[in-house]
Amino acid sequence: MIDPMIRANCRDRFTADDFSFIVTTLGKSRADAVSLTELLSDQDTRDSILDHELLFHAILSATSHLSISPQLYFYVLTRHVLKQSGLPDRRLCDYIASLLETFSKTARLKSPADGSAQPIQYLSDLMLALRNASPVQTFLIRAHVGNYSLFLSGIFPGTVQARSERGAPAFSYYEDMGAMNFKVVSGHSYARAADLRDIYAALAGQFHDIRLALNRLSDSLLNIDDASHIPLLG
Repeated sequence: MIDPMIRANCRDRFTADDFSFIVTTLGKSRADAVSLTELLSDQDTRDSILDHELLFHAILSATSHLSISPQLYFYVLTRHVLKQSGLPDRRLCDYIASLLETFSKTARLKSPADGSAQPIQYLSDLMLALRNASPVQTFLIRAHVGNYSLFLSGIFPGTVQARSERGAPAFSYYEDMGAMNFKVVSGHSYARAADLRDIYAALAGQFHDIRLALNRLSDSLLNIDDASHIPLLG
């Protein structure tokens, strides 16, 4: 089953608890304190505040379940690794954070190789489904292949590497499949209607760099073996 279309909308779905967390966290430093009015009144100000290192460190150092939304959690961490990787576009970050949120709700951040007879979706089967797909189904299938290729190769590099040593596809396969399908959907009329053409084009052109950034996110910032600290995933 194809997931609903992912959009770059994490920043539009922050909750009251998210804003309270931001104000409280930055309020611990008088010099960096912000008001709720500042967060809500101006988009540029909000985006600048979201880049604050205190927020990143507060999320990373939390020792218990965070009372924030998964969209804020993934946006802040994703933004950190993408900026470090020379990928500063906020809309691209917003999309990737939404992607991680969407897939993590289903996968619960457990390796797709754990506890399933068919652990990894076969992208080749999805591509075969294109033969009888309607235009909208074609768009959704190709977008899903791109999204899933990025999620799997980005968040579970160990799984991809281990399976490739037993004859399964290597990273290059997921990169090629992901980039190719993102490139195709970037020219689709549905992408234009959803204002996603530039994001799909960026994902296609920078898939390798984004995948490596997500590898660093998975290796250094996400505890895959214990998701209890991740909002709504514990």
